Amino acid sequence: MKILMVAPEAVPFVKVGGLADVVGSLAKALSQLNHDVRIIIPKYQCLSLHCEFEIKHLDTVTVELGNSISKVRFFANDDEVTKVKTYFIENLDYFENSDVYHDFNGNDHNNGYRFAFFSRAALDLCNKVNWYPDIVHCHDWTTGLIPAYLNTKDFSKKLGRSASLMTIHNLQHQGYCEKDVLNYAGIPTALFREDGFESYGKVNLLKGGIYHSTKINTVSPTYSIEIQDDKSGFGLANVTRFRSSDLFGILNGIDTDEWDPERDNLIARNYSISDMSGKKCCKKELQKICKFRLDEKIPFYVVISRLYEQKGLDLLLNIVKPLVEKLNIQIAIVGTGDKKIEASFSEKALMYKDRFYVNLSFDNDMAHKMISGGDFIIMPSRFEPCGLSQMYAMRYGTIPIARNTGGLIDSVKFNPDILRESTGFKFENCDSQELFETISRSYNCFNDEYSTYEKIQKNCMKKDFSWFSSAEKYAELYESAINARKNAFI
Repeated sequence: MKILMVAPEAVPFVKVGGLADVVGSLAKALSQLNHDVRIIIPKYQCLSLHCEFEIKHLDTVTVELGNSISKVRFFANDDEVTKVKTYFIENLDYFENSDVYHDFNGNDHNNGYRFAFFSRAALDLCNKVNWYPDIVHCHDWTTGLIPAYLNTKDFSKKLGRSASLMTIHNLQHQGYCEKDVLNYAGIPTALFREDGFESYGKVNLLKGGIYHSTKINTVSPTYSIEIQDDKSGFGLANVTRFRSSDLFGILNGIDTDEWDPERDNLIARNYSISDMSGKKCCKKELQKICKFRLDEKIPFYVVISRLYEQKGLDLLLNIVKPLVEKLNIQIAIVGTGDKKIEASFSEKALMYKDRFYVNLSFDNDMAHKMISGGDFIIMPSRFEPCGLSQMYAMRYGTIPIARNTGGLIDSVKFNPDILRESTGFKFENCDSQELFETISRSYNCFNDEYSTYEKIQKNCMKKDFSWFSSAEKYAELYESAINARKNAFI
């Protein structure tokens, strides 16, 4: 198959969150299954910082919008190892700013125009290089116009034969913008309706993308069910229910080359399921970094997360005092996000600096050190489309403590009656007391039932979260979408 992925970010070039990991890693896995995979992302200013990647200027592409025609340059990177070609579309007015999203929720008034231009340019680039995909894999609201283009402006052209798949990475982010964006993009105004792009008098890019895509999927099976419920649908539950026969859930994988305790060069010492001695060295190094007491018998809890309400970290904030005063534990947090949450965690770090550490930055090196050195990872998410940190942690023998939601349901097993069968500890409700009780149970397991702790740890490390299984499921979904698209031309 010829597969085109269109996305706002992709590793290793530019990353804001897990979406970038999915795009880069899935493309690599699909290529290894002998598919012809190409990626298109914007050429952000920050790409110039990645001098280790060879990005060549190829040519210019004519971008035909509603009432204007633009010529912009495009660039490419050919990865000789993965065999994935990545194109970069330049627009100095829209992408010179190194901030990928401006406003992470997509509510910045300029975002609609930025990604309308990008969506049209991605399709015009296919025409330019005379390469027509069997399927266009669209990622989140930023690419919501592409399925509509394929159903309207491009329908009678060669590119219109391409099927589309919209992957919802997080339904909360929908890309609201002004109605004029459709005029700018050259999308028929007839699509500004309730069963299209209209939402509360504005354009909702994700909503329109869901309506117009051949198939839709989420990044875990459970999340595909949750978003059809009014409580978890962020105003789009009626839309996801309407498209439920074409809605699927595929659990994300992880890059097992980057995240491998046996080969990771960012950690103090490598280790494996058959020889865990290196993990103790990693824990000792982490305790030194955090300026904690060096004691392998003290359970170490880590948090690696964006610090937003979605992640449920206010639940943890509420119980820091009883955790450090009633339990002999150490806690370290790395991440950035909501300024109030950042300030609250920083305040706790000053109060309990011998056992509570905060690093308010996105620090990949530190993330590897925490994943390898921690005994447990805390993930009290209010909702979690998939989650990657729990998979990284389990591969390194760091046991998840998670709320029972979304992808955490699909990836972490908890048997409260027979703990030795578990791969983590879980709680049901968004409740600080439940989180405290769950952490306390893990603490008691570590201190009083260490053989059970070790069994859970090994259960975690035996799990296979590589992308190959997920890539095969995506390939099957692509085939289904392609066949469905063919029916549109019968």
